[in-house]
Amino acid sequence: MRLILFSFLIYLQSFSSIYAQKAIDTVVTPLGRLVIFENRTWSLLNESSFKGILNERIHSIVSKNIPVISQVWNNEVCYTGKNNDLSKLKDTIWLCLNEEESNDFSIPVKGVVTSHYGYRSGRYHNGIDLALKIGDTVYAAFSGKIRYAKYNDGGFGNLVIIRHNNGLETFYAHLSKHLVVPNQDIKFGEPIGLGGNTGRSFGPHLHFEVRFYDGSINPEEIIDFTSKKLKKENLFVHKGLFVPGAKPSEFYEDNSPNNPSDDVIPSETPVTPVVKVKTEQKKYYTIKSGDTLTKIAAKYKTTVSKLCQLNGLKPSSKIQVGKSIRIK
Repeated sequence: MRLILFSFLIYLQSFSSIYAQKAIDTVVTPLGRLVIFENRTWSLLNESSFKGILNERIHSIVSKNIPVISQVWNNEVCYTGKNNDLSKLKDTIWLCLNEEESNDFSIPVKGVVTSHYGYRSGRYHNGIDLALKIGDTVYAAFSGKIRYAKYNDGGFGNLVIIRHNNGLETFYAHLSKHLVVPNQDIKFGEPIGLGGNTGRSFGPHLHFEVRFYDGSINPEEIIDFTSKKLKKENLFVHKGLFVPGAKPSEFYEDNSPNNPSDDVIPSETPVTPVVKVKTEQKKYYTIKSGDTLTKIAAKYKTTVSKLCQLNGLKPSSKIQVGKSIRIK
């Protein structure tokens, strides 16, 4: 009987994956928790052995920089690593924003930016606000797994948090309705909720955040909200990105007040340490036909080992014409 039930569930799971549907409920079964979709199909959530790490390469590098770093899996709290101190990052970490395929990204909503990241009204705004109407569909920016999907009484209102395959987490706040459930796998561009005005909000909008191990990053570092596309395929994470109010691609000395807090979650937001970051000169080279790591290293008087370290590559890695590679 158990085998028959398992076979039937696998059939339903494969069927439901063909047609993306809204999740409306969950059911606990002897085989695990199931998601029920609006078209009455089901998907089995294989969550028993999942520890929260979606990208082992990135987690390994971060752990070497910050031995006490954590990225646990918790469906009940917004932030899972309150002791994570990203000011201790020594290395620049390469993230591939298109982890699965060439266009692994979707703009969450098409509305214009109504409030930017940074210092605002006496405190720090750790995300970006996008215009929408109540009931507008909100989409997953990247593929990943739903970590949090419920009402947050700290100010976010109805909130969805997705942990992504590229090492980031994205927050979608003030929704009027959830269309996903915790532990559900999600693909970029799939609906996750409906726009709203819940929580500490003074008009319908989407509060959108990008975080790395709980440290907030300016969403405009990676997304062009005018063209609705990624600015670049790779993100180079360094401690300068986590200076409160950091502008896109800038290293600078921060003179902002201590203990910054987000305008949405003053009580629960982890305080990002204020650090002084020296200007670092980076240089990139666009790969041309016939180039190899050896040729590029010789041209810029560096080594293949150094190029691999800067770009997260191996000496045997293939490089693609037209892509950028960091040389300094």
